[in-house]
Amino acid sequence: MYLEAEQYVSDWEENDVTFVNVIKEASPLGLGEFKPRNVTYELGYWRKANAIHGWFVRNVQDGKDECQSSYVTLEHLQQLKEACEKVLANIELAPELLPGTKGFFFGNYEYDEYYESDLRKTALICDKVLTNPDSKKWWIQYRASW
Repeated sequence: MYLEAEQYVSDWEENDVTFVNVIKEASPLGLGEFKPRNVTYELGYWRKANAIHGWFVRNVQDGKDECQSSYVTLEHLQQLKEACEKVLANIELAPELLPGTKGFFFGNYEYDEYYESDLRKTALICDKVLTNPDSKKWWIQYRASW
């Protein structure tokens, strides 16, 4: 499960040796006549955090769970962070706000220490994105791959 940000990088200079070298190493074609326009950052990664995946499916993906990439707004991340914080403050809210989601190879469905760890990690990821001054420039996407 991945949360990624893509950023348009039109203003990089071809004489920016560090950036050019990173791109050359990453690209099988080298730079040549090609100029990169976007850079992708991994903002978050989860394994078997079924409640978090379920939240994205319900709130971002219109109920469709097809391993597709889906656009995520900063408002979505604020809502997810708030849901995590509410459940961490009162675990009784888990079935209502962040219920376990059944599915292929989703692991544990208990509201236990692993569940709470996933929520703490998610709240931290959301907070880091929301407080980053560049986040308004990003195209943020969620995707799961099974």
